[in-house]
Amino acid sequence: MHLNPATRYQVLLTINNALVNQTTRDSLFKALAGELGKIFEFDRLSINLYDEFQGSLSYFATAEGITPEAIEGDSRPLAQGSIAKTVIRSREPLVIPDLRKHTYWPSVQAMVNAGLNATMAFPLITRGNVVGSMHLSFRTPPEHMEELAGFLNVLSGQLAIAVDNMLAHSQLTALNRRLQLQKDFLLKQSENIYDPESFFYVSTAMRSVMGQIQMISETDASVLVTGETGTGKDYVARYIHSLSPRQSSLFVKVNCPGLASTLFESELFGHAKGAFTGAHAKRVGRFEMAAGGTLFLDEIGDLPLPQQAKLLHVLQDRTFERVGDNQPIQADFRVIAATNKDLEQAIRDDEFREDLFYRLNTLSLHIPPLRERNDDIPLLLDRLSTAESVSLNRPAPEFSAEAVEILLHYPWPGNVRELKNLVKRLIILHPGKTIGAGIVEGMLQPEQTEENSLCRFPSLAEMEKRHIEKALALAGGKVGGPCGAAKLLGIPRSTLQYRMKKHGVETAVAGA
Repeated sequence: MHLNPATRYQVLLTINNALVNQTTRDSLFKALAGELGKIFEFDRLSINLYDEFQGSLSYFATAEGITPEAIEGDSRPLAQGSIAKTVIRSREPLVIPDLRKHTYWPSVQAMVNAGLNATMAFPLITRGNVVGSMHLSFRTPPEHMEELAGFLNVLSGQLAIAVDNMLAHSQLTALNRRLQLQKDFLLKQSENIYDPESFFYVSTAMRSVMGQIQMISETDASVLVTGETGTGKDYVARYIHSLSPRQSSLFVKVNCPGLASTLFESELFGHAKGAFTGAHAKRVGRFEMAAGGTLFLDEIGDLPLPQQAKLLHVLQDRTFERVGDNQPIQADFRVIAATNKDLEQAIRDDEFREDLFYRLNTLSLHIPPLRERNDDIPLLLDRLSTAESVSLNRPAPEFSAEAVEILLHYPWPGNVRELKNLVKRLIILHPGKTIGAGIVEGMLQPEQTEENSLCRFPSLAEMEKRHIEKALALAGGKVGGPCGAAKLLGIPRSTLQYRMKKHGVETAVAGA
């Protein structure tokens, strides 16, 4: 090939214009092959990509020419590509007019076996970084091979820019896709867990809480939500977000007890590609995801002290760095934290940082336990039964007055969550049936999971005694007969008398 300077410039401009208009790897590669084919003949064309972090090679797109399948495949160590390794490490072109003299390289022997006898390779360098290499091979060495190599060396600079731009575009597209998937996932999770119409209450205690939520939601201040397990702290946090000016952005939940210390920074701050073994791609952390929205730190009281210090630093200036990167990132997010622990006592016990507590506790909201708002229990029973029966595709049971009375006096160590689980079990085991006191007692007894629940919850014998006393009171002290306590309880008179004696229950009604 012989080109005068003017013609060479025009050819380079034509090729560059062909490359910059491409939007995919394959189209860019085919455009390059097509333009080069108009100028000279070649028998194989390929472009390598070089991953400096992994020390590996991969192919930019499907190769053109002789047996392209021989050079397709996944990424491979740089050492396996003898010619590519040479031009990448040296940053200089390599021209081999006779491949048969270099068959000590395994990759060259494979080329000779395919009928190729000459090759030339060029490093693709942009902004001082080697992004890969371009390779052209021939059955018959072309005329003016050195002049052709000079032309292709100039072209490799343009190609490097095109390839780098294409990679950046691909990475940005992939990142946007991952972010959209993350957003869709988080929004779906929010929809599954949170329904603004599913928080049922009639009690004075909860009306007061909901009034506070209305005022808190209008601000951007940090909120500390306290309450026992199962009171609905997660729901309240989502409700605050849904009423706030940030409602159109993400609500991002962080489960503090589930954060392993080794993954704390990566999970919250994100990490750069190659930051550690297995970090094959850049990861966006929870703080960055929450930008413009709300970050919910669930069970903050269980976060170890070393992680508390790192968290405090971010909350102070809303700035952090991804693991393996030194570029500061700023994110504007609102913080809502929740805990079932007494954080002030934890501070006194040196288990929680006082400065972090005051950073989180700008506004505080306490969710009362179910036992302190048992006026809500009948309503919750009705609404939960309806919702769960639809979910389980089974008819909802009905609750007898005696069953409701027992539920009203039960201490509910698991709060609304425990009540919801009870309703679900009753629908599964007793669909469409009337739930009596005995069924409820049997279902509640295994619920003793809290450390202090045994000392608060009456035993089965105590519950039975109370139930008998109530039946006797309703029956006017009569044990037998059509309106007696035995009839109300659905048991023989003799059985009731035996249990009355067992529990020390007496009646003053003569002839009962």
